[in-house]
Amino acid sequence: MPAPYEGYPGNIEVTSETATTTTALPFEPAPGFAAGPLQNDAELAQCQGKRIGILIVAYNALTTLTKVLKRITPAVWENVEEVAVFDDASQDATFELAAGLKSTRNLTKLHVLHHPHNLGYGGNQKAGYRYFIDKGFDIVVLLHGDGQYAPEILSHMYAPIVRGEAHAVFGSRMMRDYGGPLKGGMPYYKYVGNRVLTTFENHALGLNLTEFHSGYRAYDLHALQKIDLENMTSDFHFDTEIIIKLHHQKYKIHEVPVPTFYGDEVCYVNGMKYAKDILRAVYHYKQTCRSVRRYPEFQEYFVQYPVKRSRGSSHDLARRLTGTGHKVLDVGCGPGYLSSDLGKAGNRVDGIDLLTEVRRPSPNEQYVCADLDRGIQPALEELGAKKYDRILLLDVLEHLVRPVEILEQCAPILEDNGFVIVSVPNVANITIRMSLLFGRFQYGDRGILDRTHLRFYTRRTARALVEGAGYQILEARMTAMPIELVFGLDPDNPVMRLVNLLARVAARILPGLFGYQVMLTGRPVRR
Repeated sequence: MPAPYEGYPGNIEVTSETATTTTALPFEPAPGFAAGPLQNDAELAQCQGKRIGILIVAYNALTTLTKVLKRITPAVWENVEEVAVFDDASQDATFELAAGLKSTRNLTKLHVLHHPHNLGYGGNQKAGYRYFIDKGFDIVVLLHGDGQYAPEILSHMYAPIVRGEAHAVFGSRMMRDYGGPLKGGMPYYKYVGNRVLTTFENHALGLNLTEFHSGYRAYDLHALQKIDLENMTSDFHFDTEIIIKLHHQKYKIHEVPVPTFYGDEVCYVNGMKYAKDILRAVYHYKQTCRSVRRYPEFQEYFVQYPVKRSRGSSHDLARRLTGTGHKVLDVGCGPGYLSSDLGKAGNRVDGIDLLTEVRRPSPNEQYVCADLDRGIQPALEELGAKKYDRILLLDVLEHLVRPVEILEQCAPILEDNGFVIVSVPNVANITIRMSLLFGRFQYGDRGILDRTHLRFYTRRTARALVEGAGYQILEARMTAMPIELVFGLDPDNPVMRLVNLLARVAARILPGLFGYQVMLTGRPVRR
């Protein structure tokens, strides 16, 4: 028994030590391609120095795998470096067939790997992509071992990536260059389901793809390497999750027309479960991006403290209080999302935080990494002898051991007409009062009872904090509760606009009860 491939314990790889010049099986295209330009794809198939791999995912493909390999054009066999069959613990002799083809036909470019346990459709892909990434390949094309996608047009799939026109290429059966899906035998109910789901996904994600659900794909592995595959599903909706991630990370997606083939192959997809999984994947992505909940498959897109866009929120007030054309210091700037907004409004924004890297509004603006619990004096020295019109301390002071010290260190670097903008959570908010009424004081990942908060403030104690540090309060406001974050809805949704209006009115009428955060502006008393 061959030794397991060391990169993937448990996978068995068939290799050959026999030197040979044979690299391909006889080309036997499907009847629809027997006479046509695909047999002369030498120019399109050129690798141009790129290392290209073909990943064939196979499960119970005993009757189809040989035909799939024979349908790969000679030009593609010549230009790709490896064709890897990943057998996902088939219950038939798929692995033995592939291993026999490699041995008896001396196919040096064919590699056969077998999973002792079934990884699932998505899990098999993840193993294949890691395999080619670890071997330093540039491009991988996903091909199914059941013959549902045409191997004759493999060169069409990877050529746009070779030319630098795309990071991912999807074969679309909905394009009508080959007659369309129904002409190719796609059942009508599958066609309708495909169209409905694709329309929903395009609308939800802001894309304009003709099809989301084709399994014929090519990827730039340098882009794929930057996609977190670890917590993604191993089920069939893996294909949708990877589209979501490519789009989120701004990679270029290109579609090419592919023919539709429906034969007597066994379909292992439960249509209703698949549709439900698609809806759930999109929902999880949207909720994670809106920072409502951190779902593991998209957790890298979760922002602990997102910028609030709703009217009357702390960030909305901070943007309006900061104005435009000012020199701004954002203390505790986090990833820099708000700083970027302020920079776009014509301000020059420097930042201080504990993070090693943040988003800067422009290359001319400075960021200093500092532990705020030790004060900001060393950071100010690194920023130079600067003075600022606005200093932001938004949702920062409640996290610090010595908040008064930070406020005192800000005073000397304010311009004559400058002031600090402070926000702290209102622990007297109605949600906390109701929780206490029922004997609950539950910490969470964020919000008023964020488990990293060391101090709690009401309107009165927040004023006392700022005044005690030597500031005169210029203005005091209470923010509206960010209800859109609770429900995970777009703040521009008409319903949320109405709810937000009611929340703002409530915070104005009964600020101590319905106010979510205390917003204060202060100027040092010496002025």
